[in-house]
Amino acid sequence: MSTISRRHLLATSSLALVASLAAPRIARAADAYKQPPLPFADTALAPTISAQTIQLHYGKHHASYYTALNRIVPNSAYAGMTLEQIVVKSAADGASGRAMFNQAGQAWNHDFYWQTLKPGGARQPSGKLAQAIDRDLGGFAKFKETFAARTTAIFGSGWGWLVEDNGKLAFEETSNADTPIARGKRVLATVDVWEHAYYVDYQNRRADHVKAVIDNLINWDFVRDRMA
Repeated sequence: MSTISRRHLLATSSLALVASLAAPRIARAADAYKQPPLPFADTALAPTISAQTIQLHYGKHHASYYTALNRIVPNSAYAGMTLEQIVVKSAADGASGRAMFNQAGQAWNHDFYWQTLKPGGARQPSGKLAQAIDRDLGGFAKFKETFAARTTAIFGSGWGWLVEDNGKLAFEETSNADTPIARGKRVLATVDVWEHAYYVDYQNRRADHVKAVIDNLINWDFVRDRMA
């Protein structure tokens, strides 16, 4: 083997060794955003939400937003930010932040959504939350009726929200990955009406899904504790 060939082989081997040593560090950096574990077993919400839906919704759809974030955040203007900071900044960045916002917004929305659900919890709010619902939304029966109707009526994919804005409770609906936190509002509860949230269990009966979640699964203690 010529001197030049030996030198080329040594140089190539050295580069390969450097790349192999660097790869694990890059992989660890790319895993900066971790999907939180579910606060319940995937069977716990049945029959309102089946284990199959949870496995697809949490295990595939929600997980995919974290996979995307860990791919696109490094070396971007959003590197080093918390998830919520990314949501707020990418929303403010408008069109230039849209791709980032879609992934971060959906990751955050789902993180929050799972926390608002609780199997076997109280069927209605109490304490200061109940008082605020009476004051601002016409009582609990009216609250359920209005929340369900407005959420069901969302065109296409989106989210129905109970928010606290300037000390008062209100409803808000958002499309796709949009979220009230992008506009400085405090979210208290949400219902997901992307089709992957309900189509396995309810097919096109979105209204039945929304009503069942509001009637049976809202974690009212969590919602109360979210109030400012």
